[in-house]
Amino acid sequence: MSDYRRIADRIADDIATGRLRPGQRLPPQRAFARRRGIAPSTAGRVYGELVRRGLVVGEVGRGTFVRAAPDGPAGQALTEPGPAAAPVNLELNYPAAPGQPELLAPVLAPLLRPDVLAEALLPAAATGTVAAREAAATLLTTPGWRPAPERLLFTGNARQAIAAVLASLVRPGGRVGVEQLTYPLVKEIAARLGITLVPLAGDASGLLPEAVAAAHRSAPLSALYVQPTLHNPTSLTTTRPRLLQLAQLVHDLNLPVVEDRIWSFLREPGDPLAVHAPALTHVVDGLSKRVAPGLTAGFLVVPPHRVAAVGDAVRSGGWSAGRFALEAAVRWTGEGTVARLVAAKRADAVRRQRILAEELAGFTVRCDPGAYFAWWELPAPWRADTFTAAAAAHGIAVTPGPAFAVAPGHTPDAVRLGLASAPEPDLRRALRTLAHVAARRAGDRTGP
Repeated sequence: MSDYRRIADRIADDIATGRLRPGQRLPPQRAFARRRGIAPSTAGRVYGELVRRGLVVGEVGRGTFVRAAPDGPAGQALTEPGPAAAPVNLELNYPAAPGQPELLAPVLAPLLRPDVLAEALLPAAATGTVAAREAAATLLTTPGWRPAPERLLFTGNARQAIAAVLASLVRPGGRVGVEQLTYPLVKEIAARLGITLVPLAGDASGLLPEAVAAAHRSAPLSALYVQPTLHNPTSLTTTRPRLLQLAQLVHDLNLPVVEDRIWSFLREPGDPLAVHAPALTHVVDGLSKRVAPGLTAGFLVVPPHRVAAVGDAVRSGGWSAGRFALEAAVRWTGEGTVARLVAAKRADAVRRQRILAEELAGFTVRCDPGAYFAWWELPAPWRADTFTAAAAAHGIAVTPGPAFAVAPGHTPDAVRLGLASAPEPDLRRALRTLAHVAARRAGDRTGP
């Protein structure tokens, strides 16, 4: 008992003094046992003790990696608290334009009149109101597409819209194709609905049609969930030729599509996949990013023959939008408030991307110059979990890459940076700190 703890103490000392550094891989347990002249079972106890102390982390199929290491001459660990500073959350990603409350408040004032408020507090159907359908159709219009108002349904937010569509399309046990990296809440929704997600490969132009076709041949897919515009987390936008190829493929396969366009407002209007495959595509959008998450509505544009089925799913799931939120959305849209917020947020996103480019120059970062997030491929020997822990020790929250991965055991050594929520000075400070942390340990591969 004492032998394995003494060995663990020596490894812990190597970590504390910097001889072992964040992200370094420990030898396989059998190799460690041979090197130390101990039994494999004792090596297993040593590694277990290091895990218990929070000094290392194991990744199935990849090995055991150091979680903590010294951070400079004083021997402070990267996973110990850094210099006192206000926490910065780069996980949350809710943009707010300067002066946003002042823009929103006047439009809400008429809703507080007793006669208007009485109407606004009534329950709302999945189909919303005539005014809400017209307002949403106008808001979602692109140069080549204006959704028919009678095809619109409403939910409390875009996440509920995704859940309602999938519940209406896929039986428990069914398969849904998704990009290899996808919106994490889709993974949660699928788990709750008993749906299997099938990761599909893509390239710089978007999702690969041949990957969709191959997955469908191996076992039929019930639906496809895609983010063609500003894909979360990579910010990739599918090219028009690829969009046309996908449209032709889903038509040939008669494969329903859930098209998530929640971030599309940040780009100049581009036509959705629904333009090219209108009988199969269910478009999801909402107000949480355009306006604010606290008083929002999710939008669904569904094929004509699917309105009743998706509406039933919205009702049975308890996902209907609040009438007050719909009334607010109608006024914000009709009076131009949403358009002004969108213009301000586009400019804000561009500024924040410039800060990102300045502070993370020299690193591998995938991003769109108008997006509110970025995908940072970490330098070796960093792993996503060790870097996330090091960032947290400095008061900075980031989202580790595996949170977006669909394939079991796929652990990309990357983090997503949400740029929208932190004030710009805090964002710059946080990115500068993260760059310093990443560069300090990159390239050190020595082993115990």
